Amino acid sequence: MNLPFSPAAERNQQVILERLQALLPDSGSALEIASGTGQHAVGFAQHLPGWRWQPSEADEALVSAIDARVQIAGLQARVRPALRLDVLARSWPIQCDGQPEAFDLIFCANLLHISPWPVCEGLMHGAATHLAPEGRLVTYGPYLEDGVPTAPGNQAFDASLRANNAAWGIRRLEAVAQQAQATGLALRERYAMPANNLLVVWAREPAAY
Repeated sequence: MNLPFSPAAERNQQVILERLQALLPDSGSALEIASGTGQHAVGFAQHLPGWRWQPSEADEALVSAIDARVQIAGLQARVRPALRLDVLARSWPIQCDGQPEAFDLIFCANLLHISPWPVCEGLMHGAATHLAPEGRLVTYGPYLEDGVPTAPGNQAFDASLRANNAAWGIRRLEAVAQQAQATGLALRERYAMPANNLLVVWAREPAAY
């Protein structure tokens, strides 16, 4: 069966997995936003056996492909059927007993720079709604940062993204953090990754007393 395949997901899967293994407890529930081909969902489920993975995608064709990949890998016990999820929807279709289902991890890789800015707003709003109290949002991809020289490769990548779609482009981490803060989330950890990418951990702001 010919399934869609992402070379980028294949390249970055191991380094992301190693970071997740260091960050996460032995068990929990994860929601993946923009699961794409499902390679991450399958790869992470194989190596994080105590975690139950919920993939999601806006593209209906990819939803079917994700489920097929999970079935081929024999991981139906660890990976739930993929959901069709539009990040821009004010209410995500993930409910439990009539309330938004809570996840210990929400993971999103390589989405913010290939989508309009409102997708960042939607991601943060949805994550704030669906994160468990001690849960974490983990985003992965390229970012621009104040005071940090932009790698030539990212400069060229950003220019190519904007040439393809004026609403796209590598996001400034400080702007993403400001949007997160508007929903009650704060940047907790930042990890430099290969190929000029960052893995960024977001969590709820501590309550003010």
